[in-house]
Amino acid sequence: MKILYFSWLREKIGVPFEELEVQSENVHDLIKELIRTDQKYALAFEDIKSIRVAVDQKLIQNLNVSIKNVKEVAFFPPMTGG
Repeated sequence: MKILYFSWLREKIGVPFEELEVQSENVHDLIKELIRTDQKYALAFEDIKSIRVAVDQKLIQNLNVSIKNVKEVAFFPPMTGG
């Protein structure tokens, strides 16, 4: 699975994306799995309410969305107009 990080998430994690094999069933579990692997994820995801998520390029509202057989999960801060 390709996991993408944008803006300050990319800065905290240190890479724009990763290709990982994960065991998680849903987005919430994916975040917990990442946090267990390295402290940088704990810092990046410490305020999960300020992070938006897209699964296969579709914005989701519920972190319990399944990620089985998806190709891409993206994490980014809220977007603003301008």
